[in-house]
Amino acid sequence: MAQADREIVENALSPDMVEEVWTGNYDKVLPVALQQFEISAILPAIFYMFRYGHRRGPGEFLATYGPRTGTPARKRRQTTVDRIAAKLAETDELTGFDGEVEKAVLGDLLLCFCLENVRHGLGRDKQVQRVAPTHYMTSWIDLPRNVSDLRYVPEMIVAMLANRRTGDYVTKSETTDRAVHFSVANGYEDNVLLRAFSQGLTHRGDVRADLASDRFDDRHEAVGLDQLLTIRLALQLGAAPTKLRAPRQGPDAHRISNQRPIAEVAGRRFSDDIRRFVRSYADSAPRQVFVDMLESCITIGLTTIVTSTVDVLSRWAAAGSVPARETQHPAPLFVDCSNGADRRLRLRAEQSTDDLMRRLERIPVILMALRLLDYEARSRPRIKREEVATRPYATAWLNLLGDLVHHRHAEAQRVAFAIEDKAEKLAEKVADQDDVAGVLLGDADDQRHAVWRLAGGLMALKGAGDFQKKFIGMVDSILAVGRPNGLADKRTTTRGSGPGTRRRREVRALVFTDSVLDYLAHLHLLPGPKGGADANIVSFLDFLREDYGFHVDTAPPGMTISNEVLGRNRAALERRLRDLGLLIGVNDAERMKRLTPRFEAAGGI
Repeated sequence: MAQADREIVENALSPDMVEEVWTGNYDKVLPVALQQFEISAILPAIFYMFRYGHRRGPGEFLATYGPRTGTPARKRRQTTVDRIAAKLAETDELTGFDGEVEKAVLGDLLLCFCLENVRHGLGRDKQVQRVAPTHYMTSWIDLPRNVSDLRYVPEMIVAMLANRRTGDYVTKSETTDRAVHFSVANGYEDNVLLRAFSQGLTHRGDVRADLASDRFDDRHEAVGLDQLLTIRLALQLGAAPTKLRAPRQGPDAHRISNQRPIAEVAGRRFSDDIRRFVRSYADSAPRQVFVDMLESCITIGLTTIVTSTVDVLSRWAAAGSVPARETQHPAPLFVDCSNGADRRLRLRAEQSTDDLMRRLERIPVILMALRLLDYEARSRPRIKREEVATRPYATAWLNLLGDLVHHRHAEAQRVAFAIEDKAEKLAEKVADQDDVAGVLLGDADDQRHAVWRLAGGLMALKGAGDFQKKFIGMVDSILAVGRPNGLADKRTTTRGSGPGTRRRREVRALVFTDSVLDYLAHLHLLPGPKGGADANIVSFLDFLREDYGFHVDTAPPGMTISNEVLGRNRAALERRLRDLGLLIGVNDAERMKRLTPRFEAAGGI
């Protein structure tokens, strides 16, 4: 929005109100910034927060491996794999890399296993942007430079896994609580995720306060080359980064919010899945395969959380209440099991994903309405006295806001009058903008609550298209579009009925990459709360559909797909499972086609 338009809105409402509602986020629904991020950079930030119990601040990566002079931006651009390799070659811990050829080999190893360039670029002369989660010591490396670039996704995951039932922030775990699988600020022995990535580590002194307490035992033989390079890379920094200090965000900026997504069922399933998977396969799966499957786990978990949240918001907008837990489900989506090789399957998967993207179009207005209601509700003394909890789950608070919209609360009429007054004031200010004023004033027969008109008008002024672009960027990030361990693929198409009407647009299709299939099959084979899983292919297909909304041999509700196409999709899935060594069958009977793991699961899930 232009600065002039914002000033108009501030004059009609108030600067304080605009400051709060003029954003795309609403953390009580989904505690992340709705923007693009890099999912491969999530795990190192999670390691740090679990280890120290606060958000990561600045570290020594740029000072250690970057040039000595120049602006910060120039230093970042010049911090390349070549420069990092030359610095490591000077250390006593890595010998035999003195020559130019040897340094080039070291640089290639770093780029292959440990580091990633900006925009996934190739070459040793590009700016380094991310570190691969090969080992716990990646938590010492402050890449990306600002933890906020990860859009609060690591914080949300830590809050879900730590599972604090009370409190506004994730606090240090009690060491006596043996039921805590994801212990916070107690070292790496008491946290299943940190323990899986801490091979060869020891510590000295205060495990929480001393940022240099972690040490590597050189006698340890169970670390691979990728892990060893990461350890050497990190130890040159001297210590882990300090905790975040952000004066503009207040004194609690370093603390980890205990806010969870409103899609409670999807969040709890994700937490349970990652716990079971890490405890079962961390020691048996090869490190690089395990990391790929773990990132696929995160991709699938975040996808179901977001699609479930979209469903919750749509139903809240209609009924004014958050759906009961037993009725919360991820969006049903058709998955192309041929990974794009079969055109007919790809087109059906694109059609299914298009339906989801159309549902996303209304989300900006719903979120704006929630922010407006939130602002008004928090200014009412009577509502304040109710002391409705918003953390860890804001279900009761959203139900209260819904009661205000549907006039089921004592303060509903006053809130409605206040919002109606603001809508009319803004309509007067933008009288020359007919489209916006029309939305704000509404039709004569429009009986909707004024909050929907004000929300629609504000989004028209702000530019719903810009928000939509950022939101889709977040969705693409969560799906890990086009990545080897991702859940979706994307292509650009040109459609139209003739010259001058054709336009280019992006279409997405859910696909099962090899890493995703590997993860889902191994997860399904683990014992659940009710005992061991049924390993036959029919049970696996039911598991995909019921737990994650992934349709393979059935059409999602509201979508028509021929039995012939569904059969081809199932055949493609079975063929790929066999190729990966995950499916065996003694005959054509469906119940005799059984999944088999490639890696042995540990006991005591």
